[in-house]
Amino acid sequence: MINFPKTLLVRAFLLIMVLTILSLTAALAIFNQVEREPHAQQMAQLVVSVINLTRAAVLSAAPEWRSALLDELADVERLRVQMADKSDVLRPLPAHPLELHLMMKKVRESLGKNTRFAAEHNGMEALWVSFFIGNEEFWVALPKEHIEHPVSQVLLIWGSLVFGLALLGAYFIARQVAYPLQKLAQAAQKVGQGATLQPLPERGAHEIVAVTRAFNQMSADLTANERERALVLAGISHDLRTPLTRVRLAAEFIAEESLREGLAADVEQMNAVIQQFLDYARLDEDEVVIQLNIKSLVREVAERFKQQAKSLTLELHDMPMLQVRPLLLKRALSNLLDNAIKHGGGKITLQLKQEENQVNLTITDRGTGIPAAQHEAIKRPFARLETSRSNVTGTGLGLAIVERAARLHGGEFRLRDSAEGGLVAQLILPCV
Repeated sequence: MINFPKTLLVRAFLLIMVLTILSLTAALAIFNQVEREPHAQQMAQLVVSVINLTRAAVLSAAPEWRSALLDELADVERLRVQMADKSDVLRPLPAHPLELHLMMKKVRESLGKNTRFAAEHNGMEALWVSFFIGNEEFWVALPKEHIEHPVSQVLLIWGSLVFGLALLGAYFIARQVAYPLQKLAQAAQKVGQGATLQPLPERGAHEIVAVTRAFNQMSADLTANERERALVLAGISHDLRTPLTRVRLAAEFIAEESLREGLAADVEQMNAVIQQFLDYARLDEDEVVIQLNIKSLVREVAERFKQQAKSLTLELHDMPMLQVRPLLLKRALSNLLDNAIKHGGGKITLQLKQEENQVNLTITDRGTGIPAAQHEAIKRPFARLETSRSNVTGTGLGLAIVERAARLHGGEFRLRDSAEGGLVAQLILPCV
């Protein structure tokens, strides 16, 4: 099976190049076909003229001067004349080109059907043509350059120049289509990663301008919707903080201890939910990117969870300096550890290692896991599972924040089942 190139630029260039080659080939074939008959007629006239002049010269020359005349023709005109003999060794003319056979036909029409032709006579290459003087047959050797029609060097140069210009034009035509689409694809990928882009320049063909304008409008609408949602979430969360604080203070005056502690726990849980809303509402792309040692950041976050986890094992390898958003990365790691502690069955392993040009941050638990069919769905905002891992008191934003962190860092967030049971959450960050 033929593997065609996948890029539009290469495909369009190859298609235009093939079309150009086919067009030039067809043009050469037509030119050759149209020119064949006149060329054959021209060669036939030249051969007939040479034969007639040679016969007339031989007939008009005195017998004692005939030998000198033949030598003069050979030296000056490069026409070799020899008498035919039965022992002559002849090689016939080749089957191609067709002009030779058209020429032979026309020469026989003028000189007679008994005219013979040969490409070689007794080891000497030339165009050999026979003629008769009385009953004696003679051979005349015409130099090949007198009858051949070689392709002009100037024609080859101009043909190559035209072909080169056609290929250059094909490249620019293909690029006119492919380059804007490539830029559009790159911008779409960045928008998918949550980045805010400047509007793309709207130039080029009408259709390209229309697509670019539609994309710019879509990008602006998405940015506006995201900011509006963030403002709504932040406003609601902020407004809830004040009454919750009053409830928390009022709970301190409740005499019954169990009721007081339960109410305080509910308030803390609501505060945690509000904090997740605020974390998700933040426009994290505005956070300054700095270079730091991610190993120390991971260790700092993990230390805060060691008291909560029954068993938290750290496997942290030395890492190169990375360009990261530290607050966003801390929130993402905190959400992963919090999720593993709540649903991970007690034993958690946090591993940090480098593989080729990427850094892998992996958290493995021993809980009930998540069905493979729901691995992607659970990453969406407010998504919750009807399983034992579903946190009915949560917001469904924890893994969505991790997914956003991965995109904004140009990385990837993956979920998979552990071979020993439980869930493996992997945050992959590029080293560049």
